[in-house]
Amino acid sequence: MKKNNNSTKSWRPFTTNCCSAEDQTIFRNFSRCRPSRSDFSKNIAPLPSFRRLSFSDLSRSSSIRINEDLAQNFGSELFDFQLSELRAITQNFSNNFLLGEGGFGTVHKGYVDENLRQGLKAQPVAVKLLDIEGLQGHREWLAEVIFLGQLRHPHLVKLIGYCCEDEERLLVYEFMPRGSLENHLFKRISSLPWATRLKISISAAKGLAFLHGAEKPVIYRDFKTSNVLLDSDFTAKLSDFGLAKMGPEGSNTHVTTRVMGTYGYAAPEYVSTGHLTTKSDVYSFGVVLLEILTGRRAMDKSRPKTEQNLVDWAKPYLRSSRRLRFIMDSRLAGQYSVKGAKEMALLALLCISLHPKDRPRMPAIVEILENLQQYKDMAVTCGQWPVSAKSSRNANKVKLDIRGGVKR
Repeated sequence: MKKNNNSTKSWRPFTTNCCSAEDQTIFRNFSRCRPSRSDFSKNIAPLPSFRRLSFSDLSRSSSIRINEDLAQNFGSELFDFQLSELRAITQNFSNNFLLGEGGFGTVHKGYVDENLRQGLKAQPVAVKLLDIEGLQGHREWLAEVIFLGQLRHPHLVKLIGYCCEDEERLLVYEFMPRGSLENHLFKRISSLPWATRLKISISAAKGLAFLHGAEKPVIYRDFKTSNVLLDSDFTAKLSDFGLAKMGPEGSNTHVTTRVMGTYGYAAPEYVSTGHLTTKSDVYSFGVVLLEILTGRRAMDKSRPKTEQNLVDWAKPYLRSSRRLRFIMDSRLAGQYSVKGAKEMALLALLCISLHPKDRPRMPAIVEILENLQQYKDMAVTCGQWPVSAKSSRNANKVKLDIRGGVKR
């Protein structure tokens, strides 16, 4: 099957926290995963406790045994689908239903009705057909089932069910109608408005904050634009937990593991030492903030050598709004808040600090981003954006809206 060779492809081989060579068990007595104390993660349904799942047992067991173990642990939380059912709802994984593909395999759209399973409502779904290459592919599938089978939050994509049949491994998610943030930032002619970019940043930050604030913190390890999926109203949800890892426990300050992820997003200390913390995710979040501001990819080999690495190229421009305007996404045409963009740039600069201790925690990031929603000072109306014929028309429209009592 043809692989996607774009710049966001993850390094091989894949691994997961629950299934890496140094970990012989999956979530040893994974206890109730409660959210952090911050307001945005309140009112989340409590999660059940799970008995010990041995990776060595699951990896060597038949698909029947694996299904029995997963069913015993997740019960009615997840549906155990048959391969024939998933073939039927995707028209045998037709290319006409193809949503995307990458190193993991392919994702197809499907439709389920209320007659397929008792308790399953009629809805569109996304079916991921994993490209199994030895043990690593199975580990990635298993990590997704276990993480998303236990974690429930408005800003994590919902896992509906799974399929483990012979050598086939599939996952069934809620369908996200707006696709990925990557597609909107880099692959479409139309541009995301500033307010929408800010909304996406906030909701993605809330997803990471929930993971980090759990009783046993979860390190996402693969935060990037292609893994941020968008609902119909552009609410962001994190997807693809194949590389996620449980955070350090007790007196440990970090988890040591093989370096996995996507080039351009991984924190430098993690790349050099293999030491993984929640601050590794914060670095990746900072890179995505830069992508949202500039409309440029984290790594882009098609650009001049000095501009290929977004972090290195953007850093000198982030401290002042006067310099920042030279790297802002031109498709915004000045329709962004000068103060908001400057504060987001300074936040991104903190997130990508070479020193993990200097990076803010995700709850603080959420608070900072939410405060940016109050700013209405558009660059094009403040004389901080080159005025073209098109942007002049937009500026006049903004002024009319303000006079009419509608601020943008």
